[in-house]
Amino acid sequence: MSEPSTNRISAKAWLCGGTFLLALACTGCTTSGSANVAGVRAVQSGQPMVAVNHFHNALANDPTNADALYNMAATYHEMAKVNNDQAMMKQAEEFYNRCLDQDPNHVDCYRGLAVLLIDTKQPDRAYTLMEGWAQRNPTSADPKVELARLYQEFGDDQTALAQLNQAVAIDANNARAWAALGSMREKSGDYSQALANYQRSLSLNNFQDGVSTRVATLTRQGVQAEAPLSPTGDTRIVQNPNTTQRY
Repeated sequence: MSEPSTNRISAKAWLCGGTFLLALACTGCTTSGSANVAGVRAVQSGQPMVAVNHFHNALANDPTNADALYNMAATYHEMAKVNNDQAMMKQAEEFYNRCLDQDPNHVDCYRGLAVLLIDTKQPDRAYTLMEGWAQRNPTSADPKVELARLYQEFGDDQTALAQLNQAVAIDANNARAWAALGSMREKSGDYSQALANYQRSLSLNNFQDGVSTRVATLTRQGVQAEAPLSPTGDTRIVQNPNTTQRY
């Protein structure tokens, strides 16, 4: 499994200003794990073909390494876009699917595959992919967050917001969902609510440079955070005085 997002390395831009995140996992540093890390470092230094060789080595040692499969897919995907190479794009899709065979809840892989399907003019398949994931995992917020990103990309902010509200209703401790809500609130001009959502996200995961920047910017502009809205959007969430969490 992937290490926490604080140990992942950003590659290129995704939908809505997001990023491909290469999975840097080296628990116990097995041969496969070490090769995977070397591949990520090669991507970071601008050597994608060297990275591909490292990911091949990782998979030769462990064909079930979902992170290496995802990293291979993401690297091929980016090279395919740069070179307009459809054969390489097909390879990327194959590796994304192999990753999901090994880890059916690999968040970054779902995101990458959805982007690929959009890149190849197959948005209906992207929606089907994400909706199927959400249906199979009704108690997970992650599919809802990714569905929201997809709806937002196609201009359906209302449905995107509904998906995010469902996400925080499912898991009120999902930092990504709160950050995404903050972004949507800020876009709509509800700056006080945006700040509250960003702060809630940071209280759950303070290793989010982008969210920290938004909090600092809004605070500098004199915005005062309100109590976050409940997932239904009609009441405010009141902090339990017996908890130390800040919203």
